[in-house]
Amino acid sequence: MIVYCYPPPTCFGRRLVLPKMSIRELNEKLSIISRVVVHPKYRTIGLGAKLVKETLAKAGTVYVEMPAVMAKYNPFGEKAGMQKIAEQPPPKQALKVAEILHQLGFNIQLLGSEKYVLNKLQTLSKTEMAVIREAFIKHCHTRFMKYFFPHLLFGHKKVYVEEIKKASLERLARLIKVCGFLMQTKVYLFWRKEKGEVLGC
Repeated sequence: MIVYCYPPPTCFGRRLVLPKMSIRELNEKLSIISRVVVHPKYRTIGLGAKLVKETLAKAGTVYVEMPAVMAKYNPFGEKAGMQKIAEQPPPKQALKVAEILHQLGFNIQLLGSEKYVLNKLQTLSKTEMAVIREAFIKHCHTRFMKYFFPHLLFGHKKVYVEEIKKASLERLARLIKVCGFLMQTKVYLFWRKEKGEVLGC
């Protein structure tokens, strides 16, 4: 199992449980568990919940948050003592693009597989490819633009449109993979240190 705790970025659901804080205060008081990975051989025996529970007390901060996709299907965070605060449904733009991809014969459950998406793109006609490009232009999302402009907080729509029009099949496959990621519903979990508890190192 791997549990990462580090200073927190902006996270949905946080405003529902915490007052507005400066970045410095957040770094001092809040940790985030960004990923929990358990080897397949050791799954279904409660190991994830046990290790998260032990990690919470050792995080060294008053609060710990965990945004997770799998928590919607496996409540290991709640079993570890965290509280489910909110769910983040897929953005409308991703849903619209996914609907068009479905109409073109894509299996929406496999959009996270770049190999599957690339193979599927190679079977499409120029007209169908134009439909996909137009879908990404019409239903633009910040994460789609971020793919082309990773170092900018916000991309430029005009340049984004040009990038979509000339994107190779490989780049479109990766963009569709981003759409597949956005299609996942995330759960926001939160833990607060009880008064009297001693923070770990």
